[in-house]
Amino acid sequence: MNTTTRIRAALALAIVILMDRASLARAGEPIPLIFDTDICGDCDDVLALGMIHALQSRGQCRLLAVTVSVQHPQAAPFVDAVNTFYKRGSIPIGAVGPGGVVEKSAFLSLVDEKDAAGRSRYPHDLDPKQVPAAVDLLRSTLAAQPDHSVVMIQVGFFTNLARLLESGPDAHSPLTGRALLERKVRLLSLMAGAFQPIDGDPHYREYNVVRDVKSARIVADMWPTPMIYSGFEIGIALPYPASSIERDFTYARPHPLEDAYRRRNPPPHNRPTWDLTSVLAAVEPDRGYFDLSPQGKVKIAADGSTTFTTDPAGRHQYLILRDAQRPRVLEALVQLSSQPPA
Repeated sequence: MNTTTRIRAALALAIVILMDRASLARAGEPIPLIFDTDICGDCDDVLALGMIHALQSRGQCRLLAVTVSVQHPQAAPFVDAVNTFYKRGSIPIGAVGPGGVVEKSAFLSLVDEKDAAGRSRYPHDLDPKQVPAAVDLLRSTLAAQPDHSVVMIQVGFFTNLARLLESGPDAHSPLTGRALLERKVRLLSLMAGAFQPIDGDPHYREYNVVRDVKSARIVADMWPTPMIYSGFEIGIALPYPASSIERDFTYARPHPLEDAYRRRNPPPHNRPTWDLTSVLAAVEPDRGYFDLSPQGKVKIAADGSTTFTTDPAGRHQYLILRDAQRPRVLEALVQLSSQPPA
């Protein structure tokens, strides 16, 4: 690519990104949202899902679908239970299926627990045997949306999105997965990688990446829209206060977010807010919660480590958190996570 072509490409991409951010921030137009999560091992996925419901209640987004990127029989029913708690039990849910990352969970068993009267502590009606494949749900959901309208948030393994990228035409759309994404999606916000040294290690291998490195590399190399990475260093710098778990969820007993947090790490443990930051950056990009790196390119090595190279024509950026932003961001995460159902 010669210098003139590179400059033109950079200017064109900058215009697209600016237009997308303006439309994201436009008042009165909820953002069509797809949430892809490995809800299983850590409780920040659960808090992030609660945040999305709070933002939808505020008219800022509309959750179109949730796809689960971990292979666990209780994961999709648990998502349905959380959605039902927030009075949105009809939101479609898809699962990764065979070949997905397999993990154990300290809290997903909540979905099968009964109260003293034998009723489900967390009502839900999703039959795990009837959960559609994540790629099929993603393709049908995207095909039904206006062009360049959807924001996707990935806070787990890359399996579902890599499979979507590599999917072919089907009954939902004549487009390949990559072409469908290019037409329908305006932003991918994801919690993945590390862009600052962690404990002195400049090549930190972040968990969401290393559990399916092959898929992570496919997404980093092939994804056709702007991408914003929230690196490991962001969530670790914003520990969710245990005092909020003890105080701010008492309006409902039982409460799935509080229960998941307690089962994962009982207070007074302050759990990092990794996944919550990707939700905040995607739905409220104009509030000054974070700074952004220059445009560039994220490369993922075979060992799962991430590097970023500045390139004006690149589609990738990563979040930067300044010390002055930290208290305000943490307050937003707490207020949104603990907001009661509408």
